[in-house]
Amino acid sequence: MEYTEIIEEASRTLTLNKLRTGLAMLGIIIGIGSVIALVSLGQGSQAAVTNQIQSLGANLLTVIPGSQRGGFIQGGAGSATTLTLDDAKAISSSSQVKDVLNVSPEYSRRTQITAGSKNTNTQVIGATATYSTVHKVSIAEGAFITEGDDVRQSKVAVLGPQVVTDLFGDGTNPIGESIRISGKSFKVVGITVSKGGTGFQNQDDIIYIPLSVSMKVLFGSTNLTSIAVEAKSASLMTSAENQIGYLLLDRHKISNPTDADFSIFSQNDILNTASSVTGTFTALLSGIAAISLIVGGIGIMNIMLVTVTERTREIGLRKALGAKKKNIIAQFLIESIILTFVGGVIGMFVGILASFIISRLINLPFTISAGSIFLAIGVSGAIGILFGWYPAQKAANLQPIEALRYE
Repeated sequence: MEYTEIIEEASRTLTLNKLRTGLAMLGIIIGIGSVIALVSLGQGSQAAVTNQIQSLGANLLTVIPGSQRGGFIQGGAGSATTLTLDDAKAISSSSQVKDVLNVSPEYSRRTQITAGSKNTNTQVIGATATYSTVHKVSIAEGAFITEGDDVRQSKVAVLGPQVVTDLFGDGTNPIGESIRISGKSFKVVGITVSKGGTGFQNQDDIIYIPLSVSMKVLFGSTNLTSIAVEAKSASLMTSAENQIGYLLLDRHKISNPTDADFSIFSQNDILNTASSVTGTFTALLSGIAAISLIVGGIGIMNIMLVTVTERTREIGLRKALGAKKKNIIAQFLIESIILTFVGGVIGMFVGILASFIISRLINLPFTISAGSIFLAIGVSGAIGILFGWYPAQKAANLQPIEALRYE
């Protein structure tokens, strides 16, 4: 019997009992669909996190005060020396630091904001004009903080879209309106373009004011909470990190690098950590979904064993008429492979559709990799061979006389 005839015969046999065939494929459909959907959602989450981190600025290094736990040198705890505005100026102007493009000194604190009868608690960032360049902040309406605003200590504020919604409502333009930050009045001069995010990482839920105002007028601090630095290129980030680190060690009069009283974090470190976390989470969910594939494979094997039992006399008749063992094995193995392959194809479309719908509902990028598609089809075929082999062997090993006598 030719393999084309075997495939046609197997297809006819499977269509004789459509309900049983459908139930046999259901486990494979669910398993393949779950794996594709979860891998897609995991990749979408990873892409969303990556996009959000990259939206904070290109080639970004962040210097924060405190004991060294990462950054340019792995070090231990030391007596903390707070970062100052002079430290930021030194990074910007020192001949020792050659691979830095822009420097943004910053002071941030969460505080209460009011506008009329409405209020919110959000993050207020004291910034200079360089902040928008380093952090890639775009303005939708009005203008960002200028050098003149910082020099004159102007009480002006630039609002994120979420702050605008919280204080003034949707669809409003608050340019020229007044808000109160910690009881002091500020004039709204700009609104930023939405970057998205949630919770404390929401880049739209931020208010920007001049650095001098935040430190001297609003919060009374002489220290910075961070210094953001833009390296000249991605390939020079490590070099810039080391240059900044050794400059600050010299300024803070610290001879032992392991006693550094500051930390430097690169954007690549954050991206790698986020990618590792989301990758592990995706693999875990995919592993859980893959269990349903095993269950589906066992279901296929059970159905094929029942089929062998029901068709014992047919098998005996075929063997009595001269059918070889390999023909019997091929027939039942192909039936199993058809079941799992068709189930895998249906599951692929189900998984793609499910991931598309879920990604739209939770606002994630829709991502489908060709690798996951090929893997799903390959796995479904492999399951058909793996779990169909035993029933096929059992059918092929039946003795013709005993099979013909089977009731």
